Amino acid sequence: MALERAGKILAVVTQNVDGLHRRAGTSLKTLVELHGTDLLVECQTCHATSDPAPHFESFKTTRCPPSCTCGGLLKPATVSFGQSLRPGDLERAAAAAVKADLVLALGSTLSVYPAASIPLLAAERGTPYIIVNRGPTDHDAHPAVTLRLEGDVTAIVPPAVEAALA
Repeated sequence: MALERAGKILAVVTQNVDGLHRRAGTSLKTLVELHGTDLLVECQTCHATSDPAPHFESFKTTRCPPSCTCGGLLKPATVSFGQSLRPGDLERAAAAAVKADLVLALGSTLSVYPAASIPLLAAERGTPYIIVNRGPTDHDAHPAVTLRLEGDVTAIVPPAVEAALA
């Protein structure tokens, strides 16, 4: 998160639900988890979120499905098949793309929409767009792509960040 500490990150938009970015220290101010996170549970009635651990402990003891204080059902705070993405998350991602002066797509096939359209919002207005991925992506042949690097994100990006911040 050296780029974020240096004030170079406007947003980190992810489809991952594993909480990797939260655990790595990405601030919630910059993080947009389009498909939610499994680090929290969400009430399906009032949409309150909470830590799942106490609910798991309660279930171990009572063998009753956990519920929210409002009585609503709880599920992982992820977007499941058939559920719509949260409009606020899509709006935050699109707003960041419009303001960005560089877009990086890292470790994605760029095949799941509407998330895959986010980098194109910036690129199609002339913002440099760099893709780093092991294997092909659906954007590889797009004329708005500035640079396409084939390979492991963890091998390519850290040295590039280090050089950029030096």
